[in-house]
Amino acid sequence: MSYRSLPKVELHLHLEGGAPPTFIRGLAKEKNIDISKIFNEDGSYAYRDFDHFLQVYEAACTTLQGPEDFRRLTLAVLEESAANGVVYSETFLSPDFCGGGDLAAWRDYLSAMEDAAAEAEARMGITLKGIITCIRHFGPEQAKTAALCAAETKGDFITGFGMAGAEMMGRPGDFTYSFDMAREAGLRLTCHAGEWGGPDMVADTIRDLRVERIGHGINAIHDLALVDQIAEAGITLEVCPGSNVFLGAVKSWKDHPIARLRERGVNVTVSTDDPPFFKTTMTDEFNMLAKVFGWEEEELRALNQTALDAAFCDDATKDKIAKRLEAAQ
Repeated sequence: MSYRSLPKVELHLHLEGGAPPTFIRGLAKEKNIDISKIFNEDGSYAYRDFDHFLQVYEAACTTLQGPEDFRRLTLAVLEESAANGVVYSETFLSPDFCGGGDLAAWRDYLSAMEDAAAEAEARMGITLKGIITCIRHFGPEQAKTAALCAAETKGDFITGFGMAGAEMMGRPGDFTYSFDMAREAGLRLTCHAGEWGGPDMVADTIRDLRVERIGHGINAIHDLALVDQIAEAGITLEVCPGSNVFLGAVKSWKDHPIARLRERGVNVTVSTDDPPFFKTTMTDEFNMLAKVFGWEEEELRALNQTALDAAFCDDATKDKIAKRLEAAQ
């Protein structure tokens, strides 16, 4: 059985990381940019490991040079998501890739992406919200520019702030200024942690950055007291099993801790992270959860409800999405 048609809620999707390789190759051709080395012979993205993945990711982003490119990117990504049953998505947006962190430039990029999101909702029936992320390996000072962009453009579309990038660069406490700025602006907070770092990285992120969601968070499983703390605090994990397996963060699907985390009371959700890079879709994620862990439709629907409960959107949007989830039962 395939769960392609089941309505889905996705919380952890990098916009640039969702770019179909055909889209990036097309932009490169238009702009006469030679990035042929980042593709395999079959046209897919090519990289050796996580660090090389970051390099390939940033090379792909060199083709995205203006607001119009990001408008087209947003439509391309949402088309793929909608085709896999996603009715609500939150995507990570990086001002560093949209005008280099300049606030005026960021507003232009943001306007283009908002226009694309409105078009996609009208045409494809998918709702999108944005979470601005700083890039960890760009350092704490650069993170402040992303936080300023987030604080200055918070609204119906930009609802959250977070941090992505190379997890083992620095410690969470190095970025408290940026997260405090975003919090004071009224933004909801998430942060990547526990994909490569151990339980201590997850614990430090929760303590120092005071986030309500953790991107990945899977290595918390190695400290059951921390797992219980996460469950008791109601912190939600944005789990991306296919990504974790593809990159080698876990050995295989059967070794993935998502089921153990859920059984221990943690709020877990499922997302694709950077789907074309990791050769996955939301349909694939749901199908594999059913195949490997024996989760049935009731449990998969519960995942969607957990994600909707943790979504960084207003109550009116949640009510609208809830009705779509209920209508499909």
